[in-house]
Amino acid sequence: MNFQGEDIGFITPEQEAKLLQLKELYEFWNQQINVISRKDMDNFYVHHVLHSLAIANVFSFRPRTELIDLGCGGGFPGIPLAICFPKTHFHMVDSINKKLKVVIAVASELGLDNITAEHTRAEDIKNRKFDGVISRAVAPLKDLWRWSRPLLKKDGAGYGLICLKGGDLAQEIHDSGKRVHQWEIFGKMYKNEWFKEKYILQIKK
Repeated sequence: MNFQGEDIGFITPEQEAKLLQLKELYEFWNQQINVISRKDMDNFYVHHVLHSLAIANVFSFRPRTELIDLGCGGGFPGIPLAICFPKTHFHMVDSINKKLKVVIAVASELGLDNITAEHTRAEDIKNRKFDGVISRAVAPLKDLWRWSRPLLKKDGAGYGLICLKGGDLAQEIHDSGKRVHQWEIFGKMYKNEWFKEKYILQIKK
């Protein structure tokens, strides 16, 4: 299936319809609670939706697994991924409560019953474990891993930390002190030049 000029083979017509509703929903909520800059709204599908869906080019999340989206902001990458993986649960976490109001409203409008939201910081989450952590570039990789590791199930699906990052990541990867798996988004997944020097990184527990 061709979506925004990119070939997205794993999306069903029903999922595409929900993805196409996203911009209208975010334009409405953005007028009330500013969660996405005006410049980014002009490039909403490339900068937010397709960027999030890059993860689905690499990972196929299994049914009944649970993922936590750390620092989800207005809902990325969690909401587009929740549309694509309706049997996987996504727990959306952010320290700014007004952003979570948008997440909850958009999920409700789209009928996404596989999303929950919590106003908290990663380091304050206790007594709950997940099969994997997803995140966009909200912090250095070493910090993302430090926050993620206590949240991962010992006997879970083993997704570890999966995050979207950009730029020269050599120092960040070195500073993490971990073995990092890396996938290039531009060329192998998408042809839009905005994705140059953008990557998916994974650290397994």
